[in-house]
Amino acid sequence: MSVVEQYARAHVVTDSPEAPDAVPVILRYDSDADPRSVRVGLPGPHEWAFSRDLLEEGLHAPAGLGDVRIWPCGRVQAVMEFHSARGVDVVQIESKTLIRFLRRTYLAGAGGARRVS
Repeated sequence: MSVVEQYARAHVVTDSPEAPDAVPVILRYDSDADPRSVRVGLPGPHEWAFSRDLLEEGLHAPAGLGDVRIWPCGRVQAVMEFHSARGVDVVQIESKTLIRFLRRTYLAGAGGARRVS
């Protein structure tokens, strides 16, 4: 079993003054469960599963599929947007954190050692 978990902090993008500035996020990959997908856990019971390729594409250009959208924001950040029946969650996270996570997933699971930059 090859499981990769990485904890990170993301900034909530909102106009609400009550929203926290930064929230903990967990990035998770389990090659036995599905070697083609990753999971992003936000605070509470909010976890999103989507294609590992979508995450990689979204680091370079706007990408989206279904309820998940990812795009680069400047040279060092990426934005992740998650749509659900209860609304939209938008977080900004450092690109290098996502790149490091992706590299670890390719080393750990099916798909071989792919170059992620």
